[in-house]
Amino acid sequence: MIAYLDTHTALWLASGMTKRISSRAIKAIGRSELLLPSMALIELEILFEIRRSQVRAQDIVRKLEHEAGLHVCELPFSTIASAALNENWTRDPFDRLIVANAKANGFAPLISADENIAAHYPRTLW
Repeated sequence: MIAYLDTHTALWLASGMTKRISSRAIKAIGRSELLLPSMALIELEILFEIRRSQVRAQDIVRKLEHEAGLHVCELPFSTIASAALNENWTRDPFDRLIVANAKANGFAPLISADENIAAHYPRTLW
């Protein structure tokens, strides 16, 4: 099974902060082919730029590629953007595109602690 990681889950996993991740999510991470939405890659870099993370996005991805087999999703942006047009429950472009990415890839599970995402995307795992 594939599963997407949202931005904070990827950051916590790469930082070794697994206590912040639910046991259900940890199990899903262990048994899934992990994908990172391309929008989460951008959000990770912005978190670094505003000093809410100490690690650049590419370094997080490299670490998770090596340790967890994660890959950045390669779906075309036009496909994801089209799916995002229907995500009018939020004005947050990151959440909108991250959820749309999972939906565009066969309604894939999304591992996220975000309660707003979970309220609007039934395939959210936490």
